[in-house]
Amino acid sequence: MRVVIPKYACMDSSFFSQLHFVCHFYVHLNWRKQYVGIFESEYKGIHFYFIDNEFYFAGPSPYNNIYEDVEKFAYFSKAVLESLPFIDFAPDIIHCNDWQTGLLPVYLKTVYGDDAFYAGIKTVYTIHNMQFQGRWKLREVMDITGLPERLFSADKLESYGNANYLKGGVVYSDIVTTVSPTYANEIATVEGGEGLDGLMNSVKDHLYGIVNGIDYEEYNPQTDPYISVNFTKKDAIVGKKRNKAALQKELGLEVRDDVFMIGMVSRMTRQKGFDLIDFAMDELLSKMDIQLVFLGSGERRYEDMIRYYEGKYPDKVRSYIGFDKRLSQMIYASSDAILMPSLFEPCGLCQMIAMRYGTIPIVRETGGLKDTVEPYNEYENKGTGFSFANYNAHEMIFVMQYAYHIFKEQKKAWSALMERAMDKNFSWKSSIRSYEELYDKLCEI
Repeated sequence: MRVVIPKYACMDSSFFSQLHFVCHFYVHLNWRKQYVGIFESEYKGIHFYFIDNEFYFAGPSPYNNIYEDVEKFAYFSKAVLESLPFIDFAPDIIHCNDWQTGLLPVYLKTVYGDDAFYAGIKTVYTIHNMQFQGRWKLREVMDITGLPERLFSADKLESYGNANYLKGGVVYSDIVTTVSPTYANEIATVEGGEGLDGLMNSVKDHLYGIVNGIDYEEYNPQTDPYISVNFTKKDAIVGKKRNKAALQKELGLEVRDDVFMIGMVSRMTRQKGFDLIDFAMDELLSKMDIQLVFLGSGERRYEDMIRYYEGKYPDKVRSYIGFDKRLSQMIYASSDAILMPSLFEPCGLCQMIAMRYGTIPIVRETGGLKDTVEPYNEYENKGTGFSFANYNAHEMIFVMQYAYHIFKEQKKAWSALMERAMDKNFSWKSSIRSYEELYDKLCEI
């Protein structure tokens, strides 16, 4: 297995000394002739190749404006394919991810299909979020890619008058995957297909949903260096109380272990349910003995909304606008519940990380949240979290009140919930087996 990624100038500078120059060559993007440098590094037996071109990959962030990125990633897709003979590696399968690599299967099938070196190479294309499709003007993308006009028809790369990289990846790949079984069904509907539901229905015979995993070494309450007190399932109740007290003290909240602390580590966007949160905040904070802790950034209106409620309820709400690794780990380890009321959620990682720390998810039943969180059933003593079906603030409030009641009034039931959540296994091992089966099936075709 080999991994190929851009050599971004903004990546941690400590990695640069670990890269070894392999070679350089040039690729053509229509009338453009562009330099490609290949650097190599090895990590745990895996070869990583970095595509070097400062014109495309310099700057303070991996992504820029869409009109810049459509050329950047057309270049990257072509550079990856043309690098293969230089590294003397003809893979059975190239696994592409998201719109940024959507043109790679297109180039492979249409430009390199007659070249003996590339004969038999198959592609798997994974969609992590259907909302981001790499759409841009047809004529500009034709000029960038050098692909013939016939490929920009409605059954190939054209979509609603624009070129669409994600659509190209779906049309030309042998297998399409996404990051949860429920999301695979949702993107084939009008509500979840983001305008491509018809296309996704047409590829349903080779569309698969495989839930992502999390790193069980990084997210381990027993060894996590970022949390105040390490703990295991056996002493989770005491461990979480001590972490909660440390976080409350750090954030200037009243130090109490009986208050219901709800955390949220998230991008602050409509997708993540911040419209519902805005609607519900006054009712939740005025009627319940709770503390809300937010960590994240995103749209200005939602950042300002959280700041507003922090000012209105200074004894109950704390926020950190931005990202802080240590603080995020402390929120997972300290909170009693994690809130994820998403409009849609392809997979979601926060709910898996939270359960690892005995923190109970409160989620909307969509995408990977539905696949990974089993709703609490008090009559059968089952479940790992709380969920609601419709994107509705009143439903969210109701289920949060229910979770609050269990936490406050049924301590044994809450402890059992924590144990079941911590017993769940969302490591990459099960996901890897699913991908292996998929790769084997594709190689047999």
